[in-house]
Amino acid sequence: MNYSDANKLKILQINHSDTIGGAGIAAYRLHQGLRRLSVDSRLLVSRKQTQDKLVANIPRKTNLESRISPLTKFLGLNYLQYIGSFDIPKISSFQEADILNFHNLHTGYFSYLSLPTLTKYKPAVWTLHDQWAFTGHCAYSYDCDRWKIGCGKCPYPNSYPAIKRDNTRLEWKLKNWAYNSANLTIVAPSKWLAERAKESMLNRFSIHHISNGIDTEIYQPLDSEYCKVILGISKNQNVLMLGANNLKDYRKGGDLLQKALSSLPASLKADSVLITMGRKGEEISKAVEIDTINLGYIESERIKALVYSAVDLFLFPTRADNLPLMLQESMACGTPMVSFNIGGVSDLVRPEATGYLAKSENIDDFSKGIIALLEDKSLRERFSQNCREIAIEEFSLEKQAQKYVDIYRQILQD
Repeated sequence: MNYSDANKLKILQINHSDTIGGAGIAAYRLHQGLRRLSVDSRLLVSRKQTQDKLVANIPRKTNLESRISPLTKFLGLNYLQYIGSFDIPKISSFQEADILNFHNLHTGYFSYLSLPTLTKYKPAVWTLHDQWAFTGHCAYSYDCDRWKIGCGKCPYPNSYPAIKRDNTRLEWKLKNWAYNSANLTIVAPSKWLAERAKESMLNRFSIHHISNGIDTEIYQPLDSEYCKVILGISKNQNVLMLGANNLKDYRKGGDLLQKALSSLPASLKADSVLITMGRKGEEISKAVEIDTINLGYIESERIKALVYSAVDLFLFPTRADNLPLMLQESMACGTPMVSFNIGGVSDLVRPEATGYLAKSENIDDFSKGIIALLEDKSLRERFSQNCREIAIEEFSLEKQAQKYVDIYRQILQD
């Protein structure tokens, strides 16, 4: 069969959700990008949020899974109980697909032991959204490299997904066993994650770097002063913004941001307003002496673009990340960023180009970046223009989808 035409491809994406969390949003955006190229893309998810008729729910055996769950949790072996994933081949969208495209498999709906069974019938691309695929339990290993040698003696048992017993060496071996019989091609959205994958048990597979895509027609710079008026912000105020979902999560770095904002000069704080977008913005607004506008959770992407366009600086105090979608959104809207130099953040926050990249967990350096950019409007304007140009050149949804199509074709031709 000749797969030179994209519209002959049938792809089944498998993820925990179609819009929940960064991986859910990224997977659904890829689905949309593929559809624009006339690829027959469908999604199989555990938690369906959209009304998209091309999204279906994954099979579950909830009664049996709930009985097995206490044992797997006691043993510290996450997700083995989700045996419904072995029934995926019974679904018509699986049977009709040319290729599978896995995304996050670690949010409580899928057993990785089913990978050999599923990929025996269909070759699969696995888009990594964190390190979980090659560790003994964690999504992010921070400063631990034990995943290179088989894990065990885990320094972060409470890191998501937490474990009650350290069986990380056994889980590492179980994953390694599953991959021995799996037909996978690996895609990492950031250069950092691609390099980690090449150092891991996944290095038996072909590993590619393809950045997540973003719709640069929706996420684009709008008139800043007009956007400020809509939000009730004076044009003379410095506008800072952060994503506020679960800032108590150690990985998200809410404690670092609180200290960095608190240490800003009083005069600068008096002339500034902080916008929080997410479900828990009140937590940070109570802790810093800066006027705050809590917008809560915003589903509309066009409204989010309006908010980004009103902002002078987007703040992202993460301790560990792959290719953060909010940084991509900020970049596409021409909003410079301040973050820490960890993981895949440097793919987006580029010193002297798109923002300030502070030393990891260095609060003083993070504050220094905020001050330097707020005090230099011409520098922010230059960064803003760079942000938009790079977003279009490197991160458009169309370019991402085409790169995936190229990989799908290559797999089928091989």
